[in-house]
Amino acid sequence: MDAPVIQLTDLTKKYGAFTAVNQLNLTIQKGEIFGLLGPNGAGKSTTILMMLGLTDPTSGEVKVCDINSTTHPLEVKRKVGYLPDDVGFYDDRTGVENLIYTAELNGFSRVSAREKAEELLIKVGLEVDTKKKTGKYSRGMRQRLGLADVLIKQPEVIILDEPTSGLDPAGVHEFMNLIVQLSREQGLTVLFSSHHLHQVQQVCDRVGIFVGGHLLAEGDIPSLSQKLFAGEPFVIEAHVDSDQEVDLTSCLQNINGVLNVAKQNRLYRMGCSKDVTPDIARSIVQSGVGLTGLYKKEYGLDDIYNRYFEGGKKNG
Repeated sequence: MDAPVIQLTDLTKKYGAFTAVNQLNLTIQKGEIFGLLGPNGAGKSTTILMMLGLTDPTSGEVKVCDINSTTHPLEVKRKVGYLPDDVGFYDDRTGVENLIYTAELNGFSRVSAREKAEELLIKVGLEVDTKKKTGKYSRGMRQRLGLADVLIKQPEVIILDEPTSGLDPAGVHEFMNLIVQLSREQGLTVLFSSHHLHQVQQVCDRVGIFVGGHLLAEGDIPSLSQKLFAGEPFVIEAHVDSDQEVDLTSCLQNINGVLNVAKQNRLYRMGCSKDVTPDIARSIVQSGVGLTGLYKKEYGLDDIYNRYFEGGKKNG
């Protein structure tokens, strides 16, 4: 297996008596979109600063593209594109002029800088507003231009720190789709730091849950869900369509694997020791009651995060 693109080993950062990041171990492979998830103040931004070589760890090691960020920060910066939550541009210049400036700083000739800038404006969906000054850009347009600015240096890794802050729902959706598209097309490794659970669940291959400077868990959502909730009952909901006063509680409780049944109007919620969805459906239909919906609860990132976050607060 190839060396990880990002590797953090026992990474710790202290400010006096306060520990911002505590013994962090993490590996991220090439082409992954990894979500670093946690509340504000969890230590996510401090971790990113150490990856970029902008602050030194108290102990431990951080490597990006097999380069030590602490001892060789300039080499790391050539490999990494960083998009903060608030991107700064020259407001009296157009988007293409800002990109040309960045390209020339990264060694492009004037001609190739313009070609690359115009190509990236198309890629991020800003080709229509080429004459508009960036001071007139909306928040969403600035984030798109920020992404183009990151890409113009042709990085191997992109680090996004709360990139959707302040965007409306449509802007968030478009921006997240753009991230996935660029990662897949160009094989980019993406570290996406956020406290927005739904956004992380939408795009990330794996997530790390960060609370109080500790990485409490990391993995893909199905494996984290199975680890956390394997010992708990399946929750299955059945919606029935019947004008008759028919109570199916006793019938459903007799199914092998059903532990408990709760009824509310035409909804039956069952705690089960295993997946008995087919047996429940069969029992309801055989009782002569119309079945309009049958759902097995899938534990999502919000369930996983809340479970770990509560545990982190108790242990913190």
